[in-house]
Amino acid sequence: MAGRITAVSSNGTYSFSKPNRESVTLLAGLGVEGDVHAGETIRHQFRMTYEPDLPNLRQVHLMHEELFDELALKGYAVAAGQRGENITTRGVDLLGLPTGTLLHLGEQAVVEVTGLRNPCAKINDFRQGLLGEVFALDPVSGDFTFKSGVMAVVRHGGPVRPDDPVGIELPAPPHRPLERV
Repeated sequence: MAGRITAVSSNGTYSFSKPNRESVTLLAGLGVEGDVHAGETIRHQFRMTYEPDLPNLRQVHLMHEELFDELALKGYAVAAGQRGENITTRGVDLLGLPTGTLLHLGEQAVVEVTGLRNPCAKINDFRQGLLGEVFALDPVSGDFTFKSGVMAVVRHGGPVRPDDPVGIELPAPPHRPLERV
């Protein structure tokens, strides 16, 4: 099964969840048009207070819909946009991609994966106990894996809609694993 987009979401104000939209427009170097996290410099509400001039490596938040299936098996009902993501995918191993992967979204848009989404404690305000479910301990390395999707920057803008295909273009080796951004 080829990867595809299952939902797109945006919000012009800071809130935990983002409403689903019929489409969003990605703007090169900025993010999702009209979204509170769009911009050249950091837009994360907490980090803006102490690192306001750093580049915004979190312009677009992508999350794999398969996580919702996993969480449902544990009794957590979660739907697209409710965890603050902009683009929800199915059939793409987002967490397994190396840093620098280009994702072709729809006909025109391209985003570059910059790292893992670092989940925050506000997740437990949304669903009590959910924070503990979006981490996984790697039995080989002993490191934690963050399962809350990936962050990206927009390299080429364009409209993105549910049912659009997701193409994957890996960077030249050696591949760097994703880290939290």
